[in-house]
Amino acid sequence: MDVVGARSLPVRTGLIGSGIGPSLSPALHEREARELGLDLSYTRFDLDELDLPPESVGDLVGRVRAAGYAGVNVTHPCKQLVIPHLDGLSPDAAAIGAVNTVVVEGDRTTGHNTDWSGFRDGLLAGLPGAPLDRVVLLGAGGAGAAAAHALLTLGVGSLTVLDVDPARATHLAESLQSRVRPTRVREVGDSCVGSGGLAGGGDARTRESPASDMRVGHPGPRVGQAGGGVGRVGSVRGGGIGELGAALASADGVVHATPVGMADHPGLPVPAALLRPELWVAEIVYRPLDTALLRAARAVGCRTLDGGRMAVHQAAEAFRLFTGLTPDPDRMLRHLAELIGQEDSRVA
Repeated sequence: MDVVGARSLPVRTGLIGSGIGPSLSPALHEREARELGLDLSYTRFDLDELDLPPESVGDLVGRVRAAGYAGVNVTHPCKQLVIPHLDGLSPDAAAIGAVNTVVVEGDRTTGHNTDWSGFRDGLLAGLPGAPLDRVVLLGAGGAGAAAAHALLTLGVGSLTVLDVDPARATHLAESLQSRVRPTRVREVGDSCVGSGGLAGGGDARTRESPASDMRVGHPGPRVGQAGGGVGRVGSVRGGGIGELGAALASADGVVHATPVGMADHPGLPVPAALLRPELWVAEIVYRPLDTALLRAARAVGCRTLDGGRMAVHQAAEAFRLFTGLTPDPDRMLRHLAELIGQEDSRVA
């Protein structure tokens, strides 16, 4: 693609979604552009304010293409709806089945997903060396699917997916299964409790194939280390607290990808009693940056990762795709903290 940053003309980007008035993306992108000496504008296309249905996302993409935009970000509820209106998809967007970044090159539009790489890069930067033998993912929605894809690329051993909607957890597990070896998949449900499966506390390692790198006594995969082991991608049919407790009892880490803990959805998604010092905890919620889950995890000695890193790294990759320039994620992370701090002071 052309390196937009080399052009003298202003770069136009934006965001399509519902209820995006409070989005911090415009400030995040525009400030980083100024730091790099780039004239960039970032416009909100709020479906609620425009009184448009989500299905109009294709028309909006056509509009920004005709207007000469470098691209747009796409958020709820359009990440899947936009796909039929695009000329192509990146391999990762196709695998995840969701697009959050549309790049315009001439008359051609290509969908990308930077949520997964945002989570991956945030995990690499924030929790280097964290064990990836057994990981529990809470939430099988769009954010959870992106995190699951990232964990697969990092070589996760056993991934157990839990969701309040068992069908959604099963659907995500089946999608993941189609992209990995059959021996990497195990579904965990209510019927498994006490039956020797993962939820029943049995040692799943002894049931791996002989070729598995997850044998007892064999070092498991870790964040940032090459040669991730062969494990499973699991799903949960129930989603009750019993399954959560059993899964966390043998887990190395937990990724939280539900709305619980957001400013509008306060609460603790994991009972504090289930947390233990050996467990690392990664949060996807970033408003607030310091959630109740992270505070509870730190109180018992867990390594933690706030959701700001995923938010910044996904934005940084989208910025690079739009402009051809390499942003500074650390600088963007500091700016995000400033923006959220300003928000908090206004609320107080």
